Amino acid sequence: MTSATIIGSGPNGLSAAIVLASAGISVTVLERNNSIGGACSTAKITQPGYHHDLGASVFPMGIASPFFQSLPINIPWIEPSAPCAHPLDDGTAILLEHSIEATAANLDSSDRRRYRSLFDPLVRHFPQLVSELLGPIQHLPQHPLLLARFGLSALLPAASLARSRFSGARARALFAGMAAHSVLPLESPGSAATALVLMAAGHSSGWPIVQAGAQTLTDALAHHLKSLGGSIETGHEAVELPATDLTLVDITPRQLLRIAGRALPSAYRQKLEGFRYGAGAFKIDYALNSPVPWKAKECSRAATVHLGGTLEEIAASERHFTSERPFVLLVQPSLFDPSRAPAGRHTAWVYCHVPNGSDRDCVKQIEAQIERFAPGFGDCVVARAVSPPAVLERWNPNLIGGDLSGGAMNLRQLFFRPAPSLYRTPVQGLYLCSASTPPGGGVHGMCGFHAAEAAIHYMSRKRKT
Repeated sequence: MTSATIIGSGPNGLSAAIVLASAGISVTVLERNNSIGGACSTAKITQPGYHHDLGASVFPMGIASPFFQSLPINIPWIEPSAPCAHPLDDGTAILLEHSIEATAANLDSSDRRRYRSLFDPLVRHFPQLVSELLGPIQHLPQHPLLLARFGLSALLPAASLARSRFSGARARALFAGMAAHSVLPLESPGSAATALVLMAAGHSSGWPIVQAGAQTLTDALAHHLKSLGGSIETGHEAVELPATDLTLVDITPRQLLRIAGRALPSAYRQKLEGFRYGAGAFKIDYALNSPVPWKAKECSRAATVHLGGTLEEIAASERHFTSERPFVLLVQPSLFDPSRAPAGRHTAWVYCHVPNGSDRDCVKQIEAQIERFAPGFGDCVVARAVSPPAVLERWNPNLIGGDLSGGAMNLRQLFFRPAPSLYRTPVQGLYLCSASTPPGGGVHGMCGFHAAEAAIHYMSRKRKT
């Protein structure tokens, strides 16, 4: 019987394991930590009774994932009444609503038609767009016209697209906050793509959280894997390649070099050494005695809130990731899932982007941005757990320098990450299946799915020879 070892139990590692186990391969997953999930996990890290998502917490690409949708598992998604809110200094907020029309109504009158014309085609065909974007890099497009229409806007710098499409500050600010998820300067080519996908997702399948936390999603994947005969070993750090027919690694190029460096040809090692990591995250988890006291009360309709003000402010923040007024992403899951905190209490987490590996303390700057839009927030704080990049990487070595995306998602590294061979390495039977491979960061399992498919194809060819 063919045997396979998966190194890492994040969503991609578990997805790869499920695909292999479904093909009749004997699969073992090795996880260095004592709990599974990697950056898709939940724990009590502030005070008793408060459950915090340690990494991913909102899943626009998870609910849209073709692979997750194909599985016979129950994921208890919770969809807030609005996917995202973006407060402004005038005391109002722009909401990304489920409806394009309702979102457009938030905007200046001159931008309403423009907003509809930009998003109507993407939302109408969103499942097809997702299948193209999350599909194999080397495939014949099934919807070439849709992909071409998307690409005309997606390849632009986000700041340029926002300014050329919209004349009002509200639409520009909303788009800028979405584009900041790219973790690229908003003047970078391709930074518009993330905003387009996330906003279309909000209008189509939503931005859900998971009941009881991200760990629920991980546990559902693990339970399905075990039902297929796969096994998981926690507290088992892989320091060398195992002696199995297949090895799929849910790790980044830097860790692969540590584990398998001597077995890799020098040309491939150089490719991995040249792989670039993106900006880091400075994260704070909060235990709160009350909901966040937003000036714009409508912010309480969304689990995700973007704090950054105008397009110009967000672009300045994301240009070098050193601004005194950083773009801050805040998530408030307990408003929609009371299981996250004791009765009447709440949880929230925030992060801002910082240079990779930065040791700068950003608590003051982050909390100033929260207070800007939610005066009195400090009085709500019962406890906080602060995680600068070094702490994030110690907990999860995939988060190199605090990079949450497995490597910079610029155009050069988006399509051929980490090397032109994508998942396959020069070592027979060794494959990368992490977010350092296409389609990149986000909780969707598709990196693991494609890597496992490639490994199965390899084993099929090997049997024939």
